[in-house]
Amino acid sequence: MGARAAARAIDALRRGWPVRVRAADGALRLMAVEGADAVTLAGFDPAAKADILISAARAQTLKLANQLAAADPDMPVLVARAPWIDTDVATAMSDPVLDLASPLKGPFMAKPLAAPLAAKAALRLARLAGILPAYFATVDGEVEAEVGAADVDAYDDAVHLDIATRARLPVSASETAEIIAFRSPDEPREHVALIVGQRDSSPPVIRLHSECLTGDVLGSLKCDCGPQLHEALHQIADSTWGILLYLRQEGRGIGLVNKLRAYALQDQGFDTVDANVRLGFAIDARDFSVAARMLDLLGVGEVRLLTNNPNKVTGLEAAGIKVAERLPIILPANPHNERYLATKRDRTGHQL
Repeated sequence: MGARAAARAIDALRRGWPVRVRAADGALRLMAVEGADAVTLAGFDPAAKADILISAARAQTLKLANQLAAADPDMPVLVARAPWIDTDVATAMSDPVLDLASPLKGPFMAKPLAAPLAAKAALRLARLAGILPAYFATVDGEVEAEVGAADVDAYDDAVHLDIATRARLPVSASETAEIIAFRSPDEPREHVALIVGQRDSSPPVIRLHSECLTGDVLGSLKCDCGPQLHEALHQIADSTWGILLYLRQEGRGIGLVNKLRAYALQDQGFDTVDANVRLGFAIDARDFSVAARMLDLLGVGEVRLLTNNPNKVTGLEAAGIKVAERLPIILPANPHNERYLATKRDRTGHQL
């Protein structure tokens, strides 16, 4: 069934409906904690026996996992259900933003996972759905959708991405720019490329820019995304030719809602790295194979990459695109993003 099955499961999870995730070692029937309430949980689990599936990163906060396990964003932990664990407690277990307002009392008890491969696929599915990686978990019962671990992998694959349409788009950096939209039949996110300048045989100046609603549109001062976007466009315009790839990978791949949860954790004192990990996600969950596929469709195999992030160079080259040169983007900090930039420099290797 491939990516179509994953798309159905994602839709069901976001609506609060139960799904079944299968893998070589078994299957799990799941309902997202984020989408459950007292009524829907009673329908899903009338005996109130469903355990709680969370990531090891979140389980470490509950003293149920060690630091080594917590380093893997797809490492699952199953928490035994107790009579006093209702939807409110399960939500508090799942969402670290609530830790200060609702201190966790416990004690919680981890139990062996009968289907760890299925559980890992379920955590990946939560990231793709943009929800917290936390579920009520059982084995038997009706579901709205079924998905296999291979289906989840297929959904997260850029191979079916193709050009949907293109048009002239005058922008402030270039009145002769052309915009190209890319679409995959497997999933709804549409990526775009903005081509600036007259194409020739030289490697284009490229910027991979992950969508940031708060920074790109609202002018957030908490990050440097908006200024980087506009500076990149002008640096591309000043070159012979180049391409801005605008990738729908909000919040380093965790989605808008989870990014805002990470913001709330930053307000509580966590830096951007610890906030993502505390939510149960990877430090950076972006997929640069999408950018490589877009460049391949545009007939570009070698680029000059505008980035301060060496991991982008590594990721793009691993996906088959040669990076002839890394070009920095140097911008001043402000009082609201100084710590954010220092974290990028000190913890994720950005060369600022």
